[in-house]
Amino acid sequence: MGVLISGASVAGPVLAYWLTRHGFEVTVVERAPGLRKAGGHAVDLFRPAMDVVERMGVLPRVVERVTGTDRMVVHSPGKRSVGLDLGRLFDAVSDRHVEIMRDDLAEVFFDATRADVEYVFGDSITSVSADGVVTFEHGATRRFDLVVGADGLHSNVRRLVFGDVPELFIGAYLAVLSLPDHLGLQNCTVAHADVDRMAAIYTAEHLPDARAVFLFRSGRPLEYHHRDVARQKELLRQAYADMGGEVQRWLAHLDGTFYFDSITQLRMDTWSRGLVTLVGDAGFCPGPAVGGSTSLAVVGAYVLAGELAAAGGDPAVAFPAYEAEIGDYVRRSRAFAVGAAKRLIPGSKRELWVMRQAIRAFGHLPPPLGRALARMNGNGVRLHDSVVLKDYAAVR
Repeated sequence: MGVLISGASVAGPVLAYWLTRHGFEVTVVERAPGLRKAGGHAVDLFRPAMDVVERMGVLPRVVERVTGTDRMVVHSPGKRSVGLDLGRLFDAVSDRHVEIMRDDLAEVFFDATRADVEYVFGDSITSVSADGVVTFEHGATRRFDLVVGADGLHSNVRRLVFGDVPELFIGAYLAVLSLPDHLGLQNCTVAHADVDRMAAIYTAEHLPDARAVFLFRSGRPLEYHHRDVARQKELLRQAYADMGGEVQRWLAHLDGTFYFDSITQLRMDTWSRGLVTLVGDAGFCPGPAVGGSTSLAVVGAYVLAGELAAAGGDPAVAFPAYEAEIGDYVRRSRAFAVGAAKRLIPGSKRELWVMRQAIRAFGHLPPPLGRALARMNGNGVRLHDSVVLKDYAAVR
């Protein structure tokens, strides 16, 4: 069977890997002219995604590319800085975790599939018929047995097949820009927290530069197009106009590599229709930066490939089984993301004070007690580790 996947970032190549292992013929189409190098921010892989990575045989390469960031220092106006041991924090959150730059992760997955998968860069899908005939912006019309949208929050496949779908704006925005590492960070994240906004800078051990990340609240969705970079930069400057010091120095590098998006959830009851389904942020984004969307995408791709193999490629059987298998993980990630956005970006002086006190308290908490408390909350910080992967080896 021939499967077309739209998107060559994370979910697309992971899905391509497992489909080829199960005997499918896979084509991946990507709008960008090559692998995206957008300066990507750091993402987290928790235990179930790490298990998938290990089964793919790419764990050593992923571990080689970890950021190595193990400490955060948080500054607030007129207050003493507070420090957080990130190693202890993630140890409490997950038994198996790495932080890696998104671009590095995408490259690892691409390298693991490039020999067995047809990649078509610089093109995009323009239509998908009910019987699998696909037209492209540049390439010739082709027919596929199945089509999968793995093309992110602003999915082209989703728009073509499902039209407008329900979204939940969580009330915040995320921006990332690349800039020189003028602080000599050396495994430390430096953050500035204020009411309704947070800005932080970090790097990875192997990177020559750094990343500045901005999270800020907005009472309503802002007016801009997701491809209008000039307007996005204007909105970011406005949000941090009166936040001085280091933050203004970071914003002076807006001419470099830049990313901007709303923290928005997709609320689809089903992400499959006919011969088409969605995976990762294209189908069930819980919210960028707050819901563990990268781990969810990796696990979702693994499950989709396994259920297709188990059903002999029959979408009428495989797609409902895929949604049932991953559905609980999706719903719990959505619920967690809404609360996480509020905790990460203090909405008042009191919330800022509470955040600072929580950081101080965590620093004095014995590690075993922190892990024990976290394990009592499977729907919260430990939700990823509560996911049990299905084994599809017998199917293959």
